[in-house]
Amino acid sequence: MRIIMTTSDNEISVTRESTSGFAPDIGQRELNVLNIYPSERFQTFIGFGGAVTDSAGWVYAQLPGERRREFIEMCYGPAGLAYTLGRTHIDSCDFSTEMYCADGDESDDSLGHFDMGRCGKYVFPLLDDIMRERRELRLVLAPWSPPAYMKDNASRTGGGHLKSEYRGRWARYICRYAAELERRGYKIFALSAQNEPNAVQTWDSCLYSPADERDFIRGYLSPELRAAGLDGVKIIVWDHNKERLFDRVDEICSDPGANAAVGAAGFHWYSGDHFDALRLVRRKYPDKLLIFTEGCIEYSRGSRSAQIKNAQRYAREILYGINAGLNAFIDWNILLDSRGGPNHVGNFCDSPVMADLEAGQLMYNLSYQYIRHFSRYIAPGAVRLGTTTWDEGLGFCALLNTDGSVTAVLLNTTGSDCECFVRVKDRIAPAVSPANSIVTML
Repeated sequence: MRIIMTTSDNEISVTRESTSGFAPDIGQRELNVLNIYPSERFQTFIGFGGAVTDSAGWVYAQLPGERRREFIEMCYGPAGLAYTLGRTHIDSCDFSTEMYCADGDESDDSLGHFDMGRCGKYVFPLLDDIMRERRELRLVLAPWSPPAYMKDNASRTGGGHLKSEYRGRWARYICRYAAELERRGYKIFALSAQNEPNAVQTWDSCLYSPADERDFIRGYLSPELRAAGLDGVKIIVWDHNKERLFDRVDEICSDPGANAAVGAAGFHWYSGDHFDALRLVRRKYPDKLLIFTEGCIEYSRGSRSAQIKNAQRYAREILYGINAGLNAFIDWNILLDSRGGPNHVGNFCDSPVMADLEAGQLMYNLSYQYIRHFSRYIAPGAVRLGTTTWDEGLGFCALLNTDGSVTAVLLNTTGSDCECFVRVKDRIAPAVSPANSIVTML
């Protein structure tokens, strides 16, 4: 068994490798056992990724050529994060350098003035470079707000609602956006009806009640996707925090027509764990994919200096999410500057990779290493295996890759070192879990 371990002490982190051998479990060990059950199989994992935002593209464009090449390799190369998924926004979001839209002309019912020039200014060059490294990249799209004229508050910001008379045009607008991306060679995997439909923000935002979202998906978005030849794109519902994930999915998917149109439930982490919400959705709607679509360390609620805490938050979300039924994990901004931006309303946040633009250098937060413990070794198509652990302070998951290898990840968020024993059927191998560590076992 190959072991990759990252330990952290006083914000100093070290990653090292070792090996451990399996032997017959002659003594029938009972204490400190981590069980893996290869016969007990659950959901298929699709992959990991990060969001290619306007801000990320702007930062990328400021980097010297060798640093851009380094970034692509470290995030999308097989020895880096090995990302295969991405998320990007329809028109502007908070992580844009300014507000913009592809067509803001109220009189243009045919969308004849639709122009992706500003929308793709920074996003397309970054996506093009990513695609050279990772041809199989698949994207999730999400709108933050319709054009201002389509909303009852006449603004991209401050929430507001989509006017009923514009539901058809807005659905065509969204599908036009997706079709333009596909025309450029980007594969659209899934599409949210609305990012954070329960949030009133000082940046681009729009409110949808459960009935609003249901009716828009069933009556407008799904038919327009079919008409545009994009019926293979999965529609994501909710795309907001987990505390109301089951409520929203149930309110929408209890309708047969909407249920047939919906392919996935999306969620964020900003209101806490609520991992049982995933289990509830999985139990009642087993055909729906469960996709973590966004999460980041907000400087309004956290600190970049808390490297261990921030990294552990990522690992907890991935590990406990996988054990609750997670199918895919997509981080928020793939790259930001040293301030945590740019952001057109000053909503600065952390990112696993950041750039010191004055020095022309990349900075890797500890969260990068923690994500890599999963994304580098859990391949698309991996199947979750049954596991147990003896202590709630130790998170443990295991997945079977398509090549027959098994990846297991052990997370210790406690302040104590722990001796562990990995047990598979009648064989057992020793392992060590130091305080504040993450261990990947192959």
